[in-house]
Amino acid sequence: MPSPLLTLTDVRLTLPSRAGPVDILRGIDFGAEAGEAVGVVGPSGSGKTTLLLVVGGLERPTSGSVRVNGHDLSAMSEDELTVFRRDNIGFIFQSFHLIPTMTALENVAIPLELKGSANAFATASDKLAGAGLGHRLLHYPGQLSGGEQQRVAIARALASGARILLADEPTGNLDQETGSEIIDLLFELRSRQGTTLLLITHDPALARRCSRIVEIRDGLIRGERR
Repeated sequence: MPSPLLTLTDVRLTLPSRAGPVDILRGIDFGAEAGEAVGVVGPSGSGKTTLLLVVGGLERPTSGSVRVNGHDLSAMSEDELTVFRRDNIGFIFQSFHLIPTMTALENVAIPLELKGSANAFATASDKLAGAGLGHRLLHYPGQLSGGEQQRVAIARALASGARILLADEPTGNLDQETGSEIIDLLFELRSRQGTTLLLITHDPALARRCSRIVEIRDGLIRGERR
């Protein structure tokens, strides 16, 4: 049986505060298979976003093991982590995080150029066309609607062949109709590419679109259902 693409073992994260140490993650054991879609639910402050940051190598745990695609993230230097994220992990945030002075095409081409791709702009153009934005390549984020900006963000996240897609409330800044269209696109594209998806959401209907739902409370996984 193949190993899971993602494995967290007894992951803990404690951060300092004026009132003393705060336990954010308190012993997370979690795994995800290649191509699986996992909905991550739980109340605000439960540790959902921190979990995604740890998986993405943006936050180092205090203790425990995080293995992604066979690599131990704790054994990597910051430079190694940066390269690993570029090649293996895509991020989609609620607030898009596009570079305002770059066109949609340039925003999507960035990770490809950093990777040294000779066809960065051609690939970026194809990804944007697949996201329904073939006619908006040269528009800047400020000239795009919220839904269009999130389409650019999805195209960028998948452009360099990410094995894992981390989405934190990707429809939080969108109206219901636009959000539904974005989620349809997200699931279609990640399925086509075979990407593993970890999706944070407060929407039960959206969580049920995933093959598995994990509930986090007080820094621990409290339940799991399919």
